[in-house]
Amino acid sequence: MKFIKWFLAILATFIVAVALYLTVFFDPNDFKPEIVNAVKKQTGRELVITDDLSWTFFPTIGINLGGVSLSNPEGFTPKSMLEVNKAVAEVELIPLFSKQIEIAQLTLDGAKINLVTRKNGSSSLDGLTGKSTELSATPSEPSAKAQLASIDVGGISITNTQINLIDEAKGQTQTLTLKQFTLGAFSLDKFAPMAYEFAATLPDMTVSSKGEGQIKLSHDFNQLVIEKLDIETQVEGEGIPNKKLTAEVSLNSQIALDKKQLSADISKLTAMDINAAGKLTVSYGSKVPKISADFQFGDIDLDALLPKSDTSEEQTAAASSQTQAVEPDLTALNGLDAKLILAVKSIKVANLSTQNWLMDLGIKNGEVDLKQLSADLYQGKLMLNAQVDARSKVASYQFDKQISGVQIQPLLKDAAKLDILAGTANFSVKGKGKSLIPEQLKKNLLANGRFDITDGALYGVNIPQMIRSAQAKLKGDLSADTKEERKTDFSSLTGNFSLEHGVATNPDLAMSSPLLRLAGKGSADLLTQTLDYRLTTSLVNSLKGQGGSEKDALAGIDIPLAITGTFQKPEYALDTQALLNNQLKEETDKAKEKLKDSLLKKLGGL
Repeated sequence: MKFIKWFLAILATFIVAVALYLTVFFDPNDFKPEIVNAVKKQTGRELVITDDLSWTFFPTIGINLGGVSLSNPEGFTPKSMLEVNKAVAEVELIPLFSKQIEIAQLTLDGAKINLVTRKNGSSSLDGLTGKSTELSATPSEPSAKAQLASIDVGGISITNTQINLIDEAKGQTQTLTLKQFTLGAFSLDKFAPMAYEFAATLPDMTVSSKGEGQIKLSHDFNQLVIEKLDIETQVEGEGIPNKKLTAEVSLNSQIALDKKQLSADISKLTAMDINAAGKLTVSYGSKVPKISADFQFGDIDLDALLPKSDTSEEQTAAASSQTQAVEPDLTALNGLDAKLILAVKSIKVANLSTQNWLMDLGIKNGEVDLKQLSADLYQGKLMLNAQVDARSKVASYQFDKQISGVQIQPLLKDAAKLDILAGTANFSVKGKGKSLIPEQLKKNLLANGRFDITDGALYGVNIPQMIRSAQAKLKGDLSADTKEERKTDFSSLTGNFSLEHGVATNPDLAMSSPLLRLAGKGSADLLTQTLDYRLTTSLVNSLKGQGGSEKDALAGIDIPLAITGTFQKPEYALDTQALLNNQLKEETDKAKEKLKDSLLKKLGGL
């Protein structure tokens, strides 16, 4: 018991003696000039410590700092980049007797950081890692009381910090709140654990994020390495799909501070049930940053991300007609120099299912160059390249699109709920135009193309049956009806087309089938979604097919066929009067031939 009392008494005496020594013989303010000079030498910035440094002895020995500020580059507003109302540097006790400071823990609370980006591209971070100009030829002599031998930081804790991101070019200021940032035992060329948590309230959304990883700074302050960084972010706002987004990222990153280059190897990126991985590099030393990204995505269901509409199609159309459409603002593309390669396992959008997407995209000086976009599409292949010029207020574009081997029936069903055509389709089109407003895009698009569909069928019409019914009625059988399936099989359906003012014109439609041949021309109005075709049908020997034994009475006669109506409900009709006229003409021609043959025979007998 006495031993414990003596031990406590000795410990108390020792603490009092240390406190007395520190307060009387060791003044931390002796180091202020050296700290200020060290910051000036390393960063070229002014560090100001207005309040006197003082000791704190509970719960640990530490140095209190107040009124600390670090300046922005000259000419910047605000003048200070960093302001700290209160900071405590907890120090190791034993090194103090050798007049060395080893910071065991640095705590900052209530800091304010102003990061400014000026119109010329310069920022508050410029020069922080470079060597500043040499100090004057006569360096300040260290204090007689103390000489700073070394500084080691055992850890950093920052709480309640406000960060203002000021963009003078855009006239915008965004404010972030760093709730907490911690850094473990830190020394150059060694990894130190770190963690953070921050929140931001922006005009149209709120953001919260937290993460942890490891960080290392090189001894020359030229390279910053971040490893095993795991980040979890949540965003909420009216403009966010389903009003809420949660994302998780795992990455390793390297930042060449001297060359102003960042590279990140992202092993995990998940958001809204989308999984991805890839690499990102950014060169931020020039006025326009250069960005290069190569990402691989899994399955993407865009339909699940789109907001569900409670209004009917009529209400939606009425609302859209009352809202004047405006050109999308693409001015941000002028400030991009990016190369993007994306590979996606599958994409579902507007009920369309596609697989194996590959996109190679470049953006520079307001011009977008889609060098390649390919995908597997309904047992076929989609190939597209396109360019968009966004340097003008109204963007212009050009494209070259090819589709090969696509099953057209399921594509039309999924895309537009149409069941009018089946077969294996090949399709090519080249075009150009101006405006990205949907209605203006249709009006201004100029294009030329060709289609070729094999082994297919037209749904909604049975042309052979229509001809048989018309033939029966011409013979007086008015009871002929249409009970057979409304479907016309064909072996090929081909044609060229041009598109102008929203109307696609097809001058050479041709269809071949075992029963008939069809040729003609027509148009499809994309604005009103209406059809207007005038076609001519001719039969093979028999309506029973090419293998039929009996020649049909209408074989060789041109049979007029009209296709009208809308894309959703096309209407097919035979021109019965023209059919009758053509048949009478055919019969008349046959009668003339018979009469001619008969006269020749009689004349030959004379």
